[in-house]
Amino acid sequence: MSFLKKLFGGATAENVPVSEEEHDGYRLTATPQKDGGQYRLCGTIAKTVNGVEMTHRLIRADLFMGAEEASQAFFRKAKLVIREQGDNLFN
Repeated sequence: MSFLKKLFGGATAENVPVSEEEHDGYRLTATPQKDGGQYRLCGTIAKTVNGVEMTHRLIRADLFMGAEEASQAFFRKAKLVIREQGDNLFN
């Protein structure tokens, strides 16, 4: 059960300071989760559509040695997801 809590942002997972980036009208916010001695790829993809703030939380099982490395991997993955799904990401 603790694995699922860590994977989906339960109380035992610590988030490190965030970094943000803009990409094609989307706001990407990396929030790597500390998992033992490593960091899990995690963050949000947000966009305002017709005056409504839409947000998608992106969490992957990928683990990295440092928070900066996990953040950079999040930005790469988020941009890929945006290219593949566009605004359908919020459906």
